[in-house]
Amino acid sequence: MEPPVVPRDRLDGWTLVAEATERPFEAGPVSVTAGTARYERETPPPRPFFFASRLRVSPETGPNPALTRLVESRAREGFRDRLAERDITGLARRDERRIDVDDPDASRATLTVSHGRCEVDGERVSVEALLAVWEAGEYLLAGGAYPSGDDFEATRREVLSLVRGVRPPDDDAVER
Repeated sequence: MEPPVVPRDRLDGWTLVAEATERPFEAGPVSVTAGTARYERETPPPRPFFFASRLRVSPETGPNPALTRLVESRAREGFRDRLAERDITGLARRDERRIDVDDPDASRATLTVSHGRCEVDGERVSVEALLAVWEAGEYLLAGGAYPSGDDFEATRREVLSLVRGVRPPDDDAVER
């Protein structure tokens, strides 16, 4: 399954490091397949990363409030697991709010902001993690994590810009 796309001009300094199709969860008769692209910045650890995923829900059903709540909940759990795989621990949710995305046909995204930490060369490093979930004819997820040290505000703005630019792959205005 092809991942969503991000405007190429926003990816300056980011390197595509992985693309995958996986089944992140099943809940009763509902299963979800995700096409995901992950990008990183070439910096000393912990490296900032960004990801974008699109979901295919089976059996095929249009977005609805109950399904949206399930997708958001499972996306948060899955993102927390991914962060743990990157040795980011002690996560605490700091904020949850609605944000606009660039796609005028999409819903507003639910953005969850969490703070955690990881250890690098024996030092504890604070990390901020963002996860956004929204609907654009299908469910899209995007987010990332980055250290809260040097260039923190600039990196946060950049990751938010990347999140807002994610669109389904059939949109001709953007490229992977």
